[in-house]
Amino acid sequence: MRRRVAWPLALASLAAPTVATAATPIATGAANGADTVWIMVSSALVLLMCMPGLGLFYGGLVRTKNFLSVLVQIGAIAAMASLLWLVCGYALAFGPVGHGLIGGLGPVMLGHLAAVRAGLALPESTFALFQMCFAAITPALMVGAWVDRARFSWVVAFCAAWGLVVYAPVAHWIWGGGWLASRFGTLDFAGGIVVHTTAGVSALVVAILLGARQGFPKTLMLPHAPALTMAGAALLWVGWFGFNGGSALAGNAGATSAILNTHIAACAAAMAWLLIERLTVGKPTSVGFATGAVGGLATVTPAAGLIAPGAALLFGLAAAAVCYPMILLVKHRCKIDDSLDVFAVHGVGGMLGSLLLAVFLSPALGGAGYAPGMTMPLQIHAQVLGVVVVALWSALATVVLGLGLARIWPMRVNEDDEREGLDLASHGERAWEMD
Repeated sequence: MRRRVAWPLALASLAAPTVATAATPIATGAANGADTVWIMVSSALVLLMCMPGLGLFYGGLVRTKNFLSVLVQIGAIAAMASLLWLVCGYALAFGPVGHGLIGGLGPVMLGHLAAVRAGLALPESTFALFQMCFAAITPALMVGAWVDRARFSWVVAFCAAWGLVVYAPVAHWIWGGGWLASRFGTLDFAGGIVVHTTAGVSALVVAILLGARQGFPKTLMLPHAPALTMAGAALLWVGWFGFNGGSALAGNAGATSAILNTHIAACAAAMAWLLIERLTVGKPTSVGFATGAVGGLATVTPAAGLIAPGAALLFGLAAAAVCYPMILLVKHRCKIDDSLDVFAVHGVGGMLGSLLLAVFLSPALGGAGYAPGMTMPLQIHAQVLGVVVVALWSALATVVLGLGLARIWPMRVNEDDEREGLDLASHGERAWEMD
């Protein structure tokens, strides 16, 4: 029975209103109260991931003089993204489907929302709220790539433009009935491509455009508060239950399956990461545990409601096995200062999970099964196409937006401000006042 429920939700992912089977939540003229409450709770959990979860996770990893700047950047990005979602972001991502590239502008300012979202048993306002929280956290993920050196005004302007040029179109292509999902069958249950691939690839590009922090890679830049990073990771972990569980868009067995798989993957990745650290550097660390857990969460996200629990265990192990060496590759071999490993953890994890989904979707492996006419090779093709197209679009748009906006607001603070720290230089405050 779980497979019958999961597959229509997979096809619908977060948006598609046209799929109709006996197991799909179908609007009957009135919203389902239990489903509505669950998605409202899930929205709160996703926002909790962003503020304070992501802020504490990233903030603990930077030096003391930049802690407050991380919190302010994440808060401002989430606020700006939410306002733009109101104005036109939701319409671009989930407005009426036309040519499949971008949504229509019917629901601008969140006006004219339906009492019930087509194909679901939710008020459209509830659906828009849930998606708003996704639009808020996705650009905030990129903050980890430019900590210690990016100018606040550029950060806000770039993330605002990025949300409309990168996030909203990609969400439409896969979740809003656009061309990747409708023509090729690309799947993304909760954001491995739409969230983690876009943010991860763009973060890497920005890190290259900005250049490294002063002293990188020779100077050891230790986290100032690993305890805060652990606390942030715990909030992310709990909040991810709403991120993935809410993506079932109903309070049903599909949501339970997604949450179960989310937890298993995080546990497996965190423990595997500790083992890798023990074997390579001699000691398992708190930062390693937190990073591993987040890597597992990102990797299972595109498949959370579509695979068996045993497969989720493998997703977690794969996350640790691939993301850990990717950090070393980016920072030590390529000398790219993606400061808090956004690409290696979120980007690579999201892409890895999106590709593994094509295999573990197989009913023989306990998965939800393929759509009519789809086979494993065709699904692999669809997933590879989705990952490659979205990665290329994210990279290209980031270069254009980043450099274009830098002509108005410089991307990077000056050397004196960077040495002083962004807390004082950009915000005139200290995170911690010492008597």
